Amino acid sequence: MLATWTPSQELTQVRERSGADMKRKLEWYDLVSLGVGGMLGVGVFVTTGQVAHNISGPAVFISYIVAGISAFLSSLCYTEFSVGIPVAGGAFSYLRVTFGEFVGYFGGANILMEYVLSNAAVARSFTEYLCCAFGKSDPNSWRIEVEGLAEGYNMLDLPAVALIIALTFCLCHSTKESSILNLVMTVFHVLFFGFVIVAGFYNGSAKNLVKPRGLAPFGVRGVLDGAAIVYFSYIGYDSVSTLAEEIKNPSKSLPIGIAGSVIIISRSASFSSAFQKIVGWRWASNVVGAGASLGIMASLLVAMLGQARYLCVIGRTRLVPYWFAMVHPSLEHPSTHRICTASIALFTELDIVLEMINIGTLIVFYLVANALMYRRYVQVRHNHPLPVLLFLLLLSLGSLGFAVAWKLGEERWWVLSLFVSATAALTAIFQCRIAGTAGRPPAAEWWVPFMPWPAAASVFLNVF
Repeated sequence: MLATWTPSQELTQVRERSGADMKRKLEWYDLVSLGVGGMLGVGVFVTTGQVAHNISGPAVFISYIVAGISAFLSSLCYTEFSVGIPVAGGAFSYLRVTFGEFVGYFGGANILMEYVLSNAAVARSFTEYLCCAFGKSDPNSWRIEVEGLAEGYNMLDLPAVALIIALTFCLCHSTKESSILNLVMTVFHVLFFGFVIVAGFYNGSAKNLVKPRGLAPFGVRGVLDGAAIVYFSYIGYDSVSTLAEEIKNPSKSLPIGIAGSVIIISRSASFSSAFQKIVGWRWASNVVGAGASLGIMASLLVAMLGQARYLCVIGRTRLVPYWFAMVHPSLEHPSTHRICTASIALFTELDIVLEMINIGTLIVFYLVANALMYRRYVQVRHNHPLPVLLFLLLLSLGSLGFAVAWKLGEERWWVLSLFVSATAALTAIFQCRIAGTAGRPPAAEWWVPFMPWPAAASVFLNVF
């Protein structure tokens, strides 16, 4: 359970269990378009409306900035791992070669849950926007209500299931062609997104930032709680990291694709209903509904791409049935089914699915940040593991203490300041005593700069 594999073993012995190799067809611009497509549709049209209405208010853009900073720090950790271990397993492989089989399997289970649930959430949002595109004001117009099932699980979403099946056939055909399809849908989606921005400035009013309850009606707590929900929007870069075995030049393309897509993004049917109910532009509601449908299709395509590759690599380790690991000899990519995703999308309401997603996502990103520091300072620089493990434990406890103090009451600012100062001081001591004594890393690979601060900040934010 605690046995670890070396990166070379992961790249050779474990990889050979798939039978055939995945074909390297993708360039850096494919990765950027896949990352943007995977994040833009989810970020704008699935989470924004609910968070703005119920949690953050107009300050939802600040929630996105906070979530974007955290996502960028996590993406740096992913980038260093993906360049050093360019396999399709993403976080599962990174944790497995660093902390062993058990932690890898725990992280893999969480990441698979994240993909299944997020794909179901996105597929259900597609139905709502498609209704708007065809002039239906009721988002449940194309869903079937079943009496006898619990509320929240009684609206069967057949269009969502049909979309998942259609994209599955597309992904089974070719990864490169799927990337081109994603690029086309993302370009159109960006045009529709520009329309939303222009129309918003035309119909918006600066008074809405002051009245009736100001920019942040739910306070700082609402802004940060909203950031935890919209963080779901940024998980598309994880899918990009799983394409490492299909990239022509991983060491060059992966840093651009992962970090670049997060930077670009960092700048719900609520948009369609706003144009129809508030502004009175029924035609605009239809246009936005169509554009959102394209964006959501692109997001779902990218997420399903990553889900298949996670299952492939986990199958190589025999932790799921072996046939998941097989790479098709002529198509040269993994082909798996999405039955679980389709089942959840069929039955479960979006609100319920969203509540289940973020905890698994944050756990995985927390583990990857810890794994990066352990790998950098123990496995690569050959420091004794005990001081590094002690630092990771104290860092996690300080972050947890800050999170608990925040939940108990936002008036206790001195307690919050104490935890922040303690974790910052701890990181500075670790940098001086451990991180600063090992010299510069090899120049042949990509490394996260200013370590251990980016990884430590990622741990802190993910725990919080």
